[in-house]
Amino acid sequence: MWFVFALLSAVFAALTSILAKAGIEGVNSNLATAVRTVVVVFLAWGMVFLTHKQGGIADISKKSWLFGKLTFGGIY
Repeated sequence: MWFVFALLSAVFAALTSILAKAGIEGVNSNLATAVRTVVVVFLAWGMVFLTHKQGGIADISKKSWLFGKLTFGGIY
């Protein structure tokens, strides 16, 4: 079942990118990507608060935080 969700996620991610670019003509692609990213972040946090799972942040292990730091370290 996870394979179906993963496939659907990939399809919708591709469609989102294509439709967003078509809908935002004349705008720098980096700006368009930044706007889409902000929308996704707000929606993701909205789901966290809607499901009342925000308390789970304290349960994230130091190892997981370190992995996140190493994974996204190139962004800083």
